Amino acid sequence: MDKKTVEDIQVEGKRVLLRVDFNVPLDRDTGAISDDSRIRASLPTIKYLVDRRARVIVCSHLGRPDGKVVEGLRMAQIAVRLSELAGLPVSAASDCIGEQVENEAAALEEGEILVLENLRFHAEEEANDSGFASQLARLADVYVNDAFGTAHRAHASTVGVARHLPAVAGLLMKKELEVMGKLLDDPERPFCCLIGGAKVGDKMDLLQSMLDRVDILLIGGGMAATFLQTQGYEVGRSRVEEDKLILAGRLLKEAGERKAHLLLPVDAVVAEELTAGVMTRVAPAAGIPSGSHIADIGPGTTELFCGELAKCRTVLWNGPMGIFEIPEFAQGTRSLATFLSTLNASTVIGGGSTAEVVQEMGLSDRMSHVSTGGGASLRFLEGATLPGVSVLLDK
Repeated sequence: MDKKTVEDIQVEGKRVLLRVDFNVPLDRDTGAISDDSRIRASLPTIKYLVDRRARVIVCSHLGRPDGKVVEGLRMAQIAVRLSELAGLPVSAASDCIGEQVENEAAALEEGEILVLENLRFHAEEEANDSGFASQLARLADVYVNDAFGTAHRAHASTVGVARHLPAVAGLLMKKELEVMGKLLDDPERPFCCLIGGAKVGDKMDLLQSMLDRVDILLIGGGMAATFLQTQGYEVGRSRVEEDKLILAGRLLKEAGERKAHLLLPVDAVVAEELTAGVMTRVAPAAGIPSGSHIADIGPGTTELFCGELAKCRTVLWNGPMGIFEIPEFAQGTRSLATFLSTLNASTVIGGGSTAEVVQEMGLSDRMSHVSTGGGASLRFLEGATLPGVSVLLDK
């Protein structure tokens, strides 16, 4: 990795502004944290700083308050959970900028932790306002970005602050960049990319990028309908992105001309309505009923895809194979997750909804890496420059 990390600088006794991604999911009914994986992911960096007697000032956004104070999105319960997980006292600030917070940050003793209030209570955060960034920077001597999940956003706390303070990567950011970088530059082969999700438009750049790098490309999810129609199949009432048909056809043609072995579903779970409790049936890809939606890959496709995955030494998975939130349409996704967890290969889960599936199934520890950044990992693997990474100091 060509960026400096927290391990490359002196942090002893210094006030460190640590940008993390503690945008954890909250229970709709109680407002309590329903999954603390993102907090756990940054514990190594926090403990590294505490062990070296740094004064740690943690900052993050939570939810989408749109520049206003939302009581249910305060960071106080995040600070409590962080304290429980780290086994250390953690205090919560009443804001993230201003004289009172500056005094609290200045009063921190070595090894102490202060969690700032939700950054997005201020509209200036997402606007990357230079004045807001300057106020954040006044709290610290050094800036450490451990929030890979927001590295694709040019916000005040991910880009603006780095113009005022020495800026380096945290240990989680370092790990994410190393894992994703290896996929792009030096994967162990055979290398398979398993791509799903609802829309071709969301993944076309990733598909194009992977086509030059992988040995096997497997396409499932709702986006498969657009590819199947490109090949002349009827797809019933399934959503087809008409404006992406030409691009999908071009991708299939390019795959045929290159080394990548591209496979589409050979069957599908179909239903007349995409709702829980509906009747389903399995139909061949060449025989999708006119009144049905494709809702999941079928058992034949699952077997086909597992056979290809079994050949591989590296697998990247981004996007579910069906509408996994609905039990009737989750079997394909769950079967592939289970199969991947048994492989003797490097298995990288590309964040977002795919990570949610793996975490919900309790399989995270059986994968080589589960990314904390859905959008960020997607952009990185597309070959794009991440603003929150580019501003960090070069080695």
